[in-house]
Amino acid sequence: MPELKRALGLLETSFYGIGLILGAGIYALIGKAAGISGNAVWISFIFAAFIATLTALSYCELSAMFPKAGAEYVYVQKTFGRRWLSFLVGWLFLFTIVFGAAAVALGFGGYLSALLSPIVKIPAIIGASILVIVMTAVNLYGIEQSSKLNIIFTALEAFGLIFIIALGIGHFGNVNYLELPPGEGIGSIFVAAALIFFAYVGFEDIANIAEEVKKPEKTLPRAIVISVVVTTILYILVAISAISILDWKTLGQSGAPLADVAETALPGSSSLLGTIALFSTGNTVLILLITISRMLYGMAREGALPRFFSKVGKRKTPWISGIASMIIILGLIMTGNIRSVAEVSNFTILAVFISVNASLIYLRYSKPYLPRPFKVPLNIGRFPIIPSLGIAFSLFLMANFSAKIILSGIGIILLGLVVYEISDFFEHKKFHVTHV
Repeated sequence: MPELKRALGLLETSFYGIGLILGAGIYALIGKAAGISGNAVWISFIFAAFIATLTALSYCELSAMFPKAGAEYVYVQKTFGRRWLSFLVGWLFLFTIVFGAAAVALGFGGYLSALLSPIVKIPAIIGASILVIVMTAVNLYGIEQSSKLNIIFTALEAFGLIFIIALGIGHFGNVNYLELPPGEGIGSIFVAAALIFFAYVGFEDIANIAEEVKKPEKTLPRAIVISVVVTTILYILVAISAISILDWKTLGQSGAPLADVAETALPGSSSLLGTIALFSTGNTVLILLITISRMLYGMAREGALPRFFSKVGKRKTPWISGIASMIIILGLIMTGNIRSVAEVSNFTILAVFISVNASLIYLRYSKPYLPRPFKVPLNIGRFPIIPSLGIAFSLFLMANFSAKIILSGIGIILLGLVVYEISDFFEHKKFHVTHV
């Protein structure tokens, strides 16, 4: 079986995580979140960051123990040894990232539409589709080239956020930062946090490039921690700056929220922020495409998906998985609803996070002898406190979704079980015919 090329050090891996997290939501969803929780949106960012950190630490321990592509699938398989359960987790993770890629691509389409509106009208779904096709080509060209492009794009998107923070400093103190929308209670902060959580999704994807990272046992945990800390600081400052400059109601209605914030604070700067937002969201789509193709590759290699998904091309990239990822995302883009797509992605990733935290807890008791290059702190004997909190708070966030999103998530889980049963049936049938 051809192997992937180990080419990424701590710098590249950290930029990979930071680039994915930054572009995943702050440019695309901060406006929607402000419309839900008003001037208190920054608290929603803190709450979402807290929940993300709980599970991020579990990924640090597990990724150091099992540095393999198809991370979540591998963790559950190594822990519980139940093929249907590991398949279901891999299935949910695939849905998370394909829905996530579609949501971010639609964010790209929104900024592109706003930027080109004085010249030509381009629907968001058209711009989003073109982006996915172009970034698929970059993904298939090679991981080193993708990583170099990611570092450039990450630097640009970080500059855009720092620019917003710089514009907002002079406006700090202009509003009541605890003001909620009329008639809304503290619950709106948690509803916004459930949506904002999408902005933190990405740290877990670092684990899926484990087989392309140098010294993964040390590099992966460090890169995950660096990514979460850096992005959390930037997010909170950007959120405070945005609501200090632009009224939360206006922000909530915007299709290009940070570009509108920049234009309000410094007339004429919206084009600059709009352009940076294109690089930011484009970068995230690139990394998500890389992650999806590696997840399909990892699951196929483990026998959970048809073997042809594990084919590696001349450039040492999983080309069939890459093309399949593109086709699926293009289909989701056609819905055109960024909030709903993002919320479904959040529901499925929270379900995955519950399984990852449960895997860590179970492994502490079932296989305490396994080497742990990184170990989650705060333990009572073998029992890890932080992963248990990660499960509890993930369930809490899931409860804040609408009934429609919860039912959609349940439907995806049931569909996964059906797909597993069908694939399992044909696999056993093939085995029987071969050995009669």
